Amino acid sequence: MTSLLWNALVVILDADKEGFLRSDRALIQTIGRAARNLNGRAILYGDKITGSMRRAIDETERRREKQVQHNKEQGITPQGLKKMVRDIMDDAYTTGAGQPERKRTRKVAEDKAPYVARSPAQVAKDIEKLEAEMMKHAKNLEFEQAAAVRDQIHKLREEGFMR
Repeated sequence: MTSLLWNALVVILDADKEGFLRSDRALIQTIGRAARNLNGRAILYGDKITGSMRRAIDETERRREKQVQHNKEQGITPQGLKKMVRDIMDDAYTTGAGQPERKRTRKVAEDKAPYVARSPAQVAKDIEKLEAEMMKHAKNLEFEQAAAVRDQIHKLREEGFMR
């Protein structure tokens, strides 16, 4: 684990192009993402200031003024979070280069999967079906579901039939 201080910079290119991702609501949400950081900045690039940009900027300023006033009334000095950040791969299992595979421990309310006797051919067929499902999820950009299916495939292989 390492301790990191983050700065946020959000740049919106072609902010003057009207559309779904350049609507006032989308711009407010995107600018708000940067504003959640103590030193966050949002830069909107465009040839002109559109109505959506003006409304987003005005709303951001209104919220900022309200927050500053609240902070003064409550005697709050904004501070960034100072917490340890874990490496995202700490929980991933690895099998290469002599590194031990990390086992996931079950949570208290998690049920253990029932044992089902299957032939190696049936397991291979199940794995093939799950791989197709995993690829479908990945194609649809449903990466969490694809990862869950990948873990099911790994469990089936771990049961000893397929290596």
